Amino acid sequence: MDNAKHTEFIGLKKVAVNDSFWTPFMERIRTQVIPYQWEALNDRVPGADPSYCVRNFKLAAELTHPELDYGVPRDIGHGGCVFQDSDFAKWIEAVAYSLTWYPDPELEKTLDHTIDIICNAQQSDGYLNTYYIINGMDKRFTNLKDNHELYCFGHLLEGAVAYYEATGKRKLLDALIRYADCIDKLIGAEEGKLHGYPGHEIAEMALVRLYAITKDEKHLKLAQYFINQRGQEPLYFKEETERNKNHFYWRDSYMQYQYYQAGKPVREQHIAKGHAVRAVYLYSGMADLARLTGDEELLTACEALFTNISKRQMYITGGIGQSPYGEAFSYDYSLPNDTAYAETCAAIGLAFFARRMSAIAPRGVYADVLEKTLYNSIISGMSLDGKTFFYVNPLEALPDACLKDHRMSHVRIKRQKWFGCACCPPNLARIIASLGSYIHSENAGAVYTHLFVGSKTKVSPGGTDLTINIDTKYPWEGLVNISFSLKGAARFRYGLRIPGWCRNYTLKLNGADAAFSIEDTYAVFNREWKDGDSISAVFDMPVTFVQANPKVREDAGKTAVMRGPVVYCLEEADNGKELCRLHVGQAADISVKHEKAFLEGVTLISMTGKREKDWSEDELYRAMEDSAWEDTTLRFIPYYAWTNRSPGEMTVWVNQ
Repeated sequence: MDNAKHTEFIGLKKVAVNDSFWTPFMERIRTQVIPYQWEALNDRVPGADPSYCVRNFKLAAELTHPELDYGVPRDIGHGGCVFQDSDFAKWIEAVAYSLTWYPDPELEKTLDHTIDIICNAQQSDGYLNTYYIINGMDKRFTNLKDNHELYCFGHLLEGAVAYYEATGKRKLLDALIRYADCIDKLIGAEEGKLHGYPGHEIAEMALVRLYAITKDEKHLKLAQYFINQRGQEPLYFKEETERNKNHFYWRDSYMQYQYYQAGKPVREQHIAKGHAVRAVYLYSGMADLARLTGDEELLTACEALFTNISKRQMYITGGIGQSPYGEAFSYDYSLPNDTAYAETCAAIGLAFFARRMSAIAPRGVYADVLEKTLYNSIISGMSLDGKTFFYVNPLEALPDACLKDHRMSHVRIKRQKWFGCACCPPNLARIIASLGSYIHSENAGAVYTHLFVGSKTKVSPGGTDLTINIDTKYPWEGLVNISFSLKGAARFRYGLRIPGWCRNYTLKLNGADAAFSIEDTYAVFNREWKDGDSISAVFDMPVTFVQANPKVREDAGKTAVMRGPVVYCLEEADNGKELCRLHVGQAADISVKHEKAFLEGVTLISMTGKREKDWSEDELYRAMEDSAWEDTTLRFIPYYAWTNRSPGEMTVWVNQ
């Protein structure tokens, strides 16, 4: 492992995003999504499924401290799923990120009051999970496989770390350190401890973040234990199932324990299998650990898993997890469009994985996937007003089929106000609110730009104080201007990603040609930099017709339309019903036009295509040569913006 290439991504406190595309999304999170989700978490959104999150913590606090009265009846019981705490934790994390770049005393006060409630629920030994505090502490840690204790811990810890980094306040962080200590005393390799690990991963990532603050080896070793113990024989989850005598739902499936990524040790896993969100959360933790420890075997597994996902199991939108059965990966090159699951959380988890692989080594394949997920499959999970959400993100949708075909019963044509299992909405909030920390990374001698987001970022390669300014209208335009502000002069390497979708580009340094090398698709300038130096990058951004590997049976004879990193789709609102009758060729009359007032500002693509003429209603089949065609104008919108108008048909892949 080449440790010299390892970098750290620049934290939010050093980044000010001012981007024509992303700033409106971030403001929507701050002004609409965070307040809306607070109402949802308090069960105050009419017509939405109740969350029970705040109620559960209040009840747990009352049971822990009988002198408290939050107005919750003490016999009401725990509400929602066993993992309900995690929705609340992700909202805390999103608030923390928002406060980092937009101080809001009232919101901070609300969160401080909320943290008081959470901490009042904590048990004397540090334990903190409302499901067991309310339902009976005698059952805690008896079902690590299915009951999400360590998952909820991981999300609470991530929220605590984010809030400490944003405000310097330690109350929630200290509470979660006590919870981590509680877990460490009960779970581990030592005799007398449980030899278990999370059924739903994320604690691994969270513990690495905690270690970055505490430098306490205990926290890193616990993350290491969870990863190293997973899949080892005797298999803990099998023993736990036999001990509990509870039904193992996946016993008769092709996944079995690999549903939990526990069918074999992690270093032997090279094909992504099982529940997609769990998988990419695990792989993210593995990448963190590989970077920190220099574990070559672990890195090799991460590289193989990333390749398998990105080259064989990822939708063109960056969505992953093809199958509704287990919300899971299925098999290589199986990418059905209308039955796609492609959970929003899975795309977010893939972005986490790609970011961590980029930190290990700046290679374009990682940042390309990061970019693809961000501009397509992640933001498609939220309406443009920030008030409704997708759990599932199909690449083709037919209203009748969603209502009447059981195979597509998981697909929705309209985004929902909330969900009984509401993991996706707060997950969206936390990744968009933290976007600034995905742009640049650095080490002692180099800075890398992975995403083209308008921003000002303070970095310090080799100890030199430097501000990088990015000015761009990306992804609608291919011009990216990067300038450097510093005192005096400094020598360092600067790497700028050349996007994988781009075939032609020009780079100018201070308006003139300059020497650079291409390293893993990054243009690297190694020179002495002075204040005011600037790079102008122009990425040609033509409309591109994309085809899938012939092994992807569902896309045979079809094409998808892209421009830059943005995937486009046809929608019924623009193209009428029965999109399956439309065909597109290499159109010569392509029109590209940016519409500021349409769908919050998007670039539209239109071209001449063909529509197969109507058949007689009495014909079910006929000779191919009898088909007739007529010219029609095809109008494509960005995939992420579909069904923000009237619900209807949609397709990404169009007949050639």
